[in-house]
Amino acid sequence: MIAACSAWYGEHGRDLPWRRAGTTPWGVLVSEVMSQQTPMSRVVGPWTAWMERWPTPDDLAEEEPGAAVAAWGRLGYPRRALRLHACAVAIAERFDGVVPSTYAELIELPGIGDYTAAAVVSFAFGHRAAVLDTNVRRVLARVETGVANCGSATTRADRELAARWLPASDADAARWAVSSMELGALVCVARSPLCEQCPISGHCRWLAAEKPTEGAPVRRGQAWKGTDRQCRGVILDLVRNSMAGVEVEVALDAWPKRHQAEKCLGSLLDDGLIHRDGELLRL
Repeated sequence: MIAACSAWYGEHGRDLPWRRAGTTPWGVLVSEVMSQQTPMSRVVGPWTAWMERWPTPDDLAEEEPGAAVAAWGRLGYPRRALRLHACAVAIAERFDGVVPSTYAELIELPGIGDYTAAAVVSFAFGHRAAVLDTNVRRVLARVETGVANCGSATTRADRELAARWLPASDADAARWAVSSMELGALVCVARSPLCEQCPISGHCRWLAAEKPTEGAPVRRGQAWKGTDRQCRGVILDLVRNSMAGVEVEVALDAWPKRHQAEKCLGSLLDDGLIHRDGELLRL
């Protein structure tokens, strides 16, 4: 079954720039941070521009954090840009500018969690690691446990299940990691899965049970319109696009609800995404 998934990936896997030969571990790490909660199709352009500007951790570490926020553009969740900058500084200071290859070292870097550390170990270095994102958890939930979907958070049971499926060799484990993730992203999707195209459908307990929905975790989409996230984005875009800085009152007037705008501006200042110089706001 793992071999079938690997063969499918060889034919149908997307040609993403960070998967190509010659991509550095730093390039893989950047792609993983950018892809968190963001479709990969939206990441290609920003990732390419980022790697042209900052091809190594040292290059980014030499810049001010605001430069990373400005380059982040409209990828969303801009605190990731600050974390990636802090990560680059840590790599420059602790590892002489070389991305470490072990999970234990990677997990200690700023902004690097369990998934990202495992992904870099697997995708950048080809070592054995259980790379467990939502797509992989969904595939395993359907194939192994016969439920329609996975929960919103990774559980101990998820990790134990992934560990049982992890091939013994580095090469096979790395191939399984990327192919199972791609299968979940393209075929075994949350809604309207393409089971007729699935290379492992003959082994799927959920399909064999005729796709039951009882007991499936409910996954709700995140609201956007009118939320603090949207308000923060409006204010941050305004400041990002101004070379001379933006007056505080102008930034607050960019959102129709004054109280919400004040709260969101305060959170942007607290997060270090925007800095205040008198009555001017800058990155």
